[in-house]
Amino acid sequence: MKNQTLTNKTSARALSPAKLIIAVAVATSLSTSFAYAKTSAAIEDNEIITKATQYSEVNKGTESNINDAWDFANLYDNDQGDYFKLSGRLQLDSAWVDSEQGDYNDTAWRRFRFGFKGKTGEFTYALEADINLNDSLDDAYNRLTDANVAWSLDKNTELKFLKQSTGFTLDGKTSSKKLLTPQRNNLTNNLWFTSEYFTGVSVKSKFTDDWSYKTGIFSSDGSDEISISDASYFAMFSTAKKLAKNSLWDKGEVSFDYIYNDTHEEGNTRDFSQVISTSSKFKQNDWGLLSDISWGKGDLGQSDLFGVVVMPTYQQSEKIQWVARYTYLSSSEDNGVRLGRYDSKVVDEHGVSIVDGERGDKYQEVYAGVNWFVNDHKLKFQAGLQYAKMDDNANDGGAYDGWSFTVAMRSYW
Repeated sequence: MKNQTLTNKTSARALSPAKLIIAVAVATSLSTSFAYAKTSAAIEDNEIITKATQYSEVNKGTESNINDAWDFANLYDNDQGDYFKLSGRLQLDSAWVDSEQGDYNDTAWRRFRFGFKGKTGEFTYALEADINLNDSLDDAYNRLTDANVAWSLDKNTELKFLKQSTGFTLDGKTSSKKLLTPQRNNLTNNLWFTSEYFTGVSVKSKFTDDWSYKTGIFSSDGSDEISISDASYFAMFSTAKKLAKNSLWDKGEVSFDYIYNDTHEEGNTRDFSQVISTSSKFKQNDWGLLSDISWGKGDLGQSDLFGVVVMPTYQQSEKIQWVARYTYLSSSEDNGVRLGRYDSKVVDEHGVSIVDGERGDKYQEVYAGVNWFVNDHKLKFQAGLQYAKMDDNANDGGAYDGWSFTVAMRSYW
């Protein structure tokens, strides 16, 4: 699989026509959102009696216009529930890192995916490509992500074939479209198979209304397209149970994931022969609490790894959500833990990472951020401040101690 590369330092670059169109689209979304905020502020200056009425009318009108903008993706549907839609996502990141090991800053397209999805009778299908907007258009294509057909055996059971998402751990089974932080937590970054999309077959269904499961077997082939000829395989089993409402939570869910991986040097997975993860989600009024406790059995030179994530949330309003997170990782041997995405981007003046190998044996992170939902998760803006520290018992260049700040735009259709 090709990796999306980010430039080491922000610089002025000429925009191709395609990039210019996308930039204009993002700017239009931003200006619409700020216009909405300005209108709301103006309404507050009016008399109290008329303020509520005017605010309600403008709010409903603006939200309706924003929501209607996503109708462009709906190409066809009928009374039988069949449909054909465009699908995709557009994501932008600006990141600043200040650490004892060095500094880093950049603004780049995080993801751009485009394709379609549809349903005909008992069958659904999807085809989507991952495109790197940071490269020239001639070299922008990365790979296929979703490229599959699913068969609904009954109202609760679905059998899916070919290339599909293989999610496990708390953030690993959460789409990047709906993450509550700009990047997945570092537990997921270390244990989950970050390529995400693999060729295989899976089935998901329900035991009861409260119990559900998903299981499958997949090739660990790292091909950009559909392929099972190289590497080996891994098997996955996940189950989740929704918990009844009580005095402690309005909504609750616990889940368990187990992965058996026939590790292979050519595989596109992490080097763990087994991964066990148990995660939970609880919500009480405006407060939420998410957690993940996971362990991986290392192979091919990777040591065993244990990690914990705790993530409380507070929904201030329909549009504003506050998020905090603590992450802890520890490996049984030296150099068993990887740094996070932007921590590992710290570079010197020659453009070479000075966090050698980006590995240590103990990692801790504290994160605090805010999400602004313009149109729910379909268009949101995220900002987060993070402090991370990596201990390196081997003392071979993997130590890290630094702050980072990320501002992100996330959109999907």
